[in-house]
Amino acid sequence: MVPRLPVVTLRGLNRATLHRQFLLERVTRTAYDTVEHLVGMQAQEPLSAYYGLWSRLVAFDPTELSGLLTDRRAVRAPLHRTTIHLVTDADHGRLEPLFREMLHRRFASSPFRSVLDGLDLDEFRAAVATLVTGNPRSRAELASLLAGRWPALDAESLGYAVTHLLPVVQVPPRGVWGRSGRPLWTTAGSWLGPPGAASDRESLVRRYLAAFGPASVRDIQTWSGLTRLRPVVEGMELRRLRDWRGRELFDVPDGALPDPDTPAPVRFLPEFDNVLLAHDDRTRIISDEDYRRGIVIGGRSTVLVDGFVHGTWTVSTAGLDVQAFRPLTPAQRAAVEEEGMRLLEFAGSERSTVRPAVYVAHTRS
Repeated sequence: MVPRLPVVTLRGLNRATLHRQFLLERVTRTAYDTVEHLVGMQAQEPLSAYYGLWSRLVAFDPTELSGLLTDRRAVRAPLHRTTIHLVTDADHGRLEPLFREMLHRRFASSPFRSVLDGLDLDEFRAAVATLVTGNPRSRAELASLLAGRWPALDAESLGYAVTHLLPVVQVPPRGVWGRSGRPLWTTAGSWLGPPGAASDRESLVRRYLAAFGPASVRDIQTWSGLTRLRPVVEGMELRRLRDWRGRELFDVPDGALPDPDTPAPVRFLPEFDNVLLAHDDRTRIISDEDYRRGIVIGGRSTVLVDGFVHGTWTVSTAGLDVQAFRPLTPAQRAAVEEEGMRLLEFAGSERSTVRPAVYVAHTRS
C-alpha cells in the first residue's frame, strides 16, 4: 500500500516560504550570504535588491551591497528566466552554465531570432569580447558597432543577442545605492575572472527548495526557466508532500515547516521580488484575484499583511503611499504604519528629501 503523503495547507505553505525567505523574521547575516541563500535576487530594477535585503536582514546597510558590486563580489546579469538577477561572483560561475542553453533557446524564439540566420556565433562572441573588454558599452552602442561588422543583419537584434548568446554582466555604477548609471555591459570573464566549477541541476533544485520550498516541479521550472526537470527531481532523495489541493510537492529533508498559525509581520517587498515570481502556483503568497491586478508582472512594489500580498506601496518626496486592496483592521493598519516608518528611515539614506509620513488608503476593486 502506497503511504499517504503529508498535506500542507495554504497557510502552512505560506509560512514555510516566508521562513525560508527570511520574511517571517529578519536574520543576522551578511548581504553576500543572503544573496547566495536566495540563489540570486531579481534585479531588473537597479535598486530593488536593496529593499529586498532590508526586509530580510537585521540592520542592513545599503553600502554593504554597493561595496559588493564595486568590489566585483556581486554582479547583475541575465540568468534565471533570462531576466537580470543579482548574484554573488561565485554563484555566477556556478549558475550561468546551467542557464546558458535556456538563454540561447529563448533568444532563438524571440522577435530578434532572424539575426541568427546570418551569424557565426564564435565570430560574434569574439567580436563582442573585443569591444567590451576594458570598455563596457551599452546595448545601443554595441548594436551600432556590431551592425558595422554585420551590415546585412538587424542592428537592434545584434544588440539583444549580446545579452543572450554569451556570458555578460552589467557594471557599476548601475545598481549602486545613491548613484545612477546607464546599463553598460562587459563579459563575465573580463569582470570576474575565470569561473569556478559549474553547479549541476540537482544542486540547483536543492538550493531552490531550501529557499522557496516546498514546491512542485512546475514551480522549480517557472523560477529557473529550465525544462525537463522532473527526472532530476524524481531521482533525488527529497521529502514528498501534497498541498491542500492535491498537488505533489517536493522538499529538502530538513526543510522547516512552521506552524501555520505563526504570526507573519508586515513586510514591504520591492518590484519583482522573487518570492512573488518563483512558483507556477503563486497563491502561497498572492491570491489569484490580486495577481490578476497585474501588479506582479507590472512590477509594482507590494506589502504583505498576515503573510500575503495586501496592497502596493510607493516612496516619494511626500513620504510612503500604501494602497491596500482590502480594509485593514486597526491592528494591521498600525503595523503597516510602524513598518512603513522604518522603511522611510531606510529610504531616506537614498532619498534625502523624504518626509517621515505614511499614508494608507483602501483601493476599492
